[in-house]
Amino acid sequence: MPRCLAVPKFQPAYRTLPGIGLCLAVSAAASLLEAGEQVLFGKAWLEALVLAILTGMAVRSLWLPGDRYQAGIAFTARYFLEISVVLLGASVSAANLLAVGPVLIIGIVVLVATSLIMSFGIGRLMGLPPRMALLIACGNSICGNSAIAAVAPVILADGKDVAAAIAFTAVCGVLTVLGLPCLGLFSGMSGSMFGAFAGLTVYAVPQVVAATAPLGTIAVQTGMIVKLVRVLMLGPVCFGLGLASPVFFSERKNETSENINASVRKGGIFQFVPWFILGFLALIAGRSLGLIPSSLGAPISHIATILTVTSMAALGLGVDARSVANAGLRVTGAVILSLLGLGAISYGMLVCLHFG
Repeated sequence: MPRCLAVPKFQPAYRTLPGIGLCLAVSAAASLLEAGEQVLFGKAWLEALVLAILTGMAVRSLWLPGDRYQAGIAFTARYFLEISVVLLGASVSAANLLAVGPVLIIGIVVLVATSLIMSFGIGRLMGLPPRMALLIACGNSICGNSAIAAVAPVILADGKDVAAAIAFTAVCGVLTVLGLPCLGLFSGMSGSMFGAFAGLTVYAVPQVVAATAPLGTIAVQTGMIVKLVRVLMLGPVCFGLGLASPVFFSERKNETSENINASVRKGGIFQFVPWFILGFLALIAGRSLGLIPSSLGAPISHIATILTVTSMAALGLGVDARSVANAGLRVTGAVILSLLGLGAISYGMLVCLHFG
């Protein structure tokens, strides 16, 4: 199966429009399903991003898009996703770092690094391919689906691996949001302690709000700040993976150290750093310097969400549902064990720091 996140060549607009239109239609259907969840259950248990993948896979299982759609699907799967990662930087500023304090910042950096190594090792012990194990490790350690989506093009991950990692991580994310408030209430954690714990373990920013709300405003505010600092690790991690992937993945091992060094001298270090990570960091700098007004944060974030959902629809349209189902038990086991390990490390770190 070809990698749906491989670099697609730019095509004339008339060749990409049918596929882009199909992806937009699938993403609109996913958004309607999410709205239906809100009406029926009072909240969306599965977010539009996950529903877009599932809807795209359902469409593909019933009808295989023809050649006229493929250029647009490939374009959407890559470039919509990369642009959305850039836009995420507009919601984070240096003030978020200063609010946390240097000790906890160092702790978060160490936590993410430790969790990445641990989760990757668990995935490999569960028999997962290296790329899928790395996707799950990044999702657990940084920010769930957003991290998986951002890392995928850096390591040239298979579409089926991305879809499986996001689908099963999303389910565990929902279970975490439901279970953490019970843990916080019965353990007697203070609001700030529980907020920090949730910020270190819960996947997505909206999920942090949902998990911490039962314990009050302090828990929500602390959780959000800690979570945003954790999200900042996405840039350095993608940067490092961009440099390391030619060494660790088989189809790129012909790029020896000498070749990599020569390429860096010839084309610069930016040859190995994804452009969208540089854009992500540039928008963080712009927000920190006041070049991007805080009032634009919400609209930009909304645009980023639309682009991400549409790119996930494209991803689903390129994935065979059977290939995802075949990886189910191993992926679920890796996600659960990694999440439990992350929770244990996070709690231990907060206790050692006497936080809250």
